[in-house]
Amino acid sequence: MLTLDQNYLQRLIESSPDIIIAVDNEGTIIFYNDGARRNLRYSAAEVIGQKIDRIYPTLDEARRVMKAMRDAEDHRISSFETVLRDKDNQQISCAISGSLIYDEHGKEIGSIGYARDIRRMRQREQLATCGEIAVSLAHEINNPLETITNNLDLLAREIQGHLSDAEMVVETERLDSIRAGIARVQGIVRRLDEMTRKGIYETRDYLQGRKMADLAPREGEAAPKAAGARPNGAARRDDWALSGMSVLVLDDDVSVVSSLADVLRAERCVVHTATRPSAAFGILRNVKIDVVISDVVMPEMDGYEFYMKVKEELPELPVILMTAYYYDKDHIIKRSRLRGLEAAIFKKPVNPAKLREVLINARGHRGQAPAAPVPPAAAPAAPASRA
Repeated sequence: MLTLDQNYLQRLIESSPDIIIAVDNEGTIIFYNDGARRNLRYSAAEVIGQKIDRIYPTLDEARRVMKAMRDAEDHRISSFETVLRDKDNQQISCAISGSLIYDEHGKEIGSIGYARDIRRMRQREQLATCGEIAVSLAHEINNPLETITNNLDLLAREIQGHLSDAEMVVETERLDSIRAGIARVQGIVRRLDEMTRKGIYETRDYLQGRKMADLAPREGEAAPKAAGARPNGAARRDDWALSGMSVLVLDDDVSVVSSLADVLRAERCVVHTATRPSAAFGILRNVKIDVVISDVVMPEMDGYEFYMKVKEELPELPVILMTAYYYDKDHIIKRSRLRGLEAAIFKKPVNPAKLREVLINARGHRGQAPAAPVPPAAAPAAPASRA
């Protein structure tokens, strides 16, 4: 049978990557291994014979660890979290397992502690928390941004033809400033999502000795193109390419439904709205609909389940999905595409101009000709349906 002599055991402890330190009953360091040297950067000569508070940020913290040992039922602690201090005065978050040491007469003669640097583990926990925050933040921010974007598009349309050229320059600058603000908010949310995906928790100083997560958008990120604004007096041949198109908008956020419906009505679409899938199916079974625009995450069923049910009942009806989430953890988007979803899937806030293009394409694929242009005042508008 293999036997281990004391010298071999000491070499094992000495070569351990963990911090192993022993002190006598007066708190003087009497053993300091190689793992401690590499982590704390003090040489053995610099700490052997020194008081234990040399490696703690404060004497009180050293006493707190010793008190935990003495208060424990068996005078041992396991994964007790504390903070050590290295030679450069940097604090190192550690988990200590240790115990008091007694002589053959049961008298306390010191203690030994095995400490592990847990900064990387804390970083992983921070990244996991950031991931959860990123998913929630994207949803909670992008839905209001969708409403702002839609109303901004309507505002840009409304001022056309009502202002002088000089006034248009001023108001266009203001609208562009709002768009730039929207782009910055999107960039911040995207940055948080990107940080968690790459597994890099980046920080920057904001006060002396304090840090904050570095969520500032990176330079070179493109701002969204201005959507909805048209030149004064514009009269393109496709200006009313969506006139008379019957669109169902489904989203559990009432403000998104309302603002998107207004944008589509400005394009002279006939718009029906619902805030729950069950209400949407009530409309689909009773009204002729040319295209459905649906949220992905909803009560009752998600976007994939909704799409599959529409496909089952109305296989030729185009469905467009949109989501406020950057991360599709349930793979709703991927599963929908595998099941034949061809229309675009938008990340909110949806660019109204891009949505218009997609709707024109959807109408063309179904072989439906645009209705004859009608005056704006006579644009058809169905009353909103609410779940």
